[in-house]
Amino acid sequence: MLDEMQTYLQREGFRVLTARTGKEALTIARSERPDLVVLDWMLPEKSGIDVCREIRHTSQCGIIMVTARSDESDKIVGLEIGADDYLTKPFSLRELASRIRALLRRLRGSEDKSMFLEMERDNLSISEAKCQVLKDGQEIQLTPTEFKILYTLAARPGIVFSRLQLLKVALQDEYMGYERTMDSHIRNLRRKLEDDPANPRYIQTVYGFGYRFGEPS
Repeated sequence: MLDEMQTYLQREGFRVLTARTGKEALTIARSERPDLVVLDWMLPEKSGIDVCREIRHTSQCGIIMVTARSDESDKIVGLEIGADDYLTKPFSLRELASRIRALLRRLRGSEDKSMFLEMERDNLSISEAKCQVLKDGQEIQLTPTEFKILYTLAARPGIVFSRLQLLKVALQDEYMGYERTMDSHIRNLRRKLEDDPANPRYIQTVYGFGYRFGEPS
C-alpha cells in the first residue's frame, strides 16, 4: 500500500518521502520538515498516534491520519491529538490526493496577503496573514484546522455556526465524516485559549444549534 501511494502521488506531482516504522517517520519529519504527513494509525516500533503527538510538539504541518478503525471515537482521538483530517480504509488513491491538495490549500492560503485581516478580540490578536493567534502577547499554537475554525467564529462575534457549517469552512468541500468531530476541535481550542475551559469566554456553545464567538461584554 505504501509503495502504491508513493507511486501515485509522485505521478500527481508531489515529492514523497516514505517511512515504514514510527521511529523512522519521526526521524524524517524532524530532518525534512514536510508540508504534510500522511500517517497510518498502526505502525511498528511507535504508533501513528504517538508519532502525531510528537510531530505536533514541534510542527504545525498538515497531518492526515489513515486507519482501518471506523468508530467515531477513534476519529475523535486522532483529531484531539492534532490531526487535521482522517481517512478510513479502504479509500481510493484519488481521494487521498484530493484530501492532500485540500489541506495544502488551507495551509498555504491565498498569496494575496493584502486581503488578509488582523482582528483584535478582547485580549486575543488573530492574524490571518501569519496564521497566528496571540493571547496577551503570547503566541498560542494552533493546528491549521483549529485556526480556521477560530478565525471563522471570531470574524462574526455572536453569530451561531452549526457544526456542519464550521466543518465545511474548515475542511472545504473535501469534508467527509461525522459532524461530531467538530466537538473535538472545539475542546482543543478551549483548552488552548480559555482561562477556564469549563466556562468558555471566547467559544461558546449554543445548545441544539452549534457554536459562537462571545461578544464583548
